[in-house]
Amino acid sequence: MTARFDQGPWAAAGVQTVQPGVHRVPLPLPNDGLHAVNVYLLENLADDGIVMIDGGWAIPEARKALEEALAAIGRDLGDISHILVTHIHRDHYTNAVELRRLLGSRVYLGAGERPGLEMLDRLRSDEPAGSLETLRRAGAGELADRIQAMDHGGYDPGMWEAPDHWLGAETLRFGDGELHVVPTPGHTKGHVVFLDEQRGLLFSGDHVLPHITPSIGFELAEPGGRPLADYLDSLRLMTRYADARLLPAHGPVADSVHTRVAELLTHHDDRLDESLTALGESTLDAHAVARKLGWTRRQVPFGELSAFNQMLAVNETAAHLDVLVLRGRASVAFEGGVNQYTRVK
Repeated sequence: MTARFDQGPWAAAGVQTVQPGVHRVPLPLPNDGLHAVNVYLLENLADDGIVMIDGGWAIPEARKALEEALAAIGRDLGDISHILVTHIHRDHYTNAVELRRLLGSRVYLGAGERPGLEMLDRLRSDEPAGSLETLRRAGAGELADRIQAMDHGGYDPGMWEAPDHWLGAETLRFGDGELHVVPTPGHTKGHVVFLDEQRGLLFSGDHVLPHITPSIGFELAEPGGRPLADYLDSLRLMTRYADARLLPAHGPVADSVHTRVAELLTHHDDRLDESLTALGESTLDAHAVARKLGWTRRQVPFGELSAFNQMLAVNETAAHLDVLVLRGRASVAFEGGVNQYTRVK
């Protein structure tokens, strides 16, 4: 799961110039153990404008930090011409919408996020409806009810609007530069990364993170599919490209995408084994299995997690159990609205 504890120096305000014309800017997040989200400012791609990768969370503190970062490189908000967003989560998307309203910038988002955005438009809420339904199918109905009843900080659902362009597997050209859009479902169904092959850079969003593992299948749309299986396939996809520097949404820049991908694949192999061990010889739902596991690198007991992180933990456990079913190591039966898992002997 995406631990809410990675609060290192990378999150401090300021600008890191990764290489000429490429700048990492951490923008603050509210009430979140992850103190910041990285956005990237790319110069010399769109004539005299700036291509921005990810938008941040639409809060005044983020706007101020972005303005100060732009001033430090001799720019201002009006220079932002295009905003490429890796996925629909509000720490990535909502400030892009606000900046478009202010500046007229064009906003891009992966086409796989369309169902989630359409559901938000129907519900007029930022609740992760699909994730709550996954909780209920995992035997955690009481937790789903608690989360649904929580005050989510007066978040304005009007900040969710359709992008100017829905992204598929394509190449975006800005001036003399190119960015390859690579769909990487798993964290969300419509997550994409942006590969700059010429400069050897991968803007990875939440797909590949240097210190933590992203939550899996944290969806706004109805649940479905096998998000962990998709995520593992998306990780392996990264190794089909030449290795590149890793420019993540959370955490510092790292030297090798391939190295981190190998670590993440090993982590999930270990987690699959741990989930199977926790399942034991019983028939259990994902909520029961999650309560038997430790969480984050510190192996925090399930009961000590916040309600939000318990939701991530249960949904991730369900994702691992579903992969065990796909691999023939467990079976599942849907009984009374809950998925019940049994180890295959």
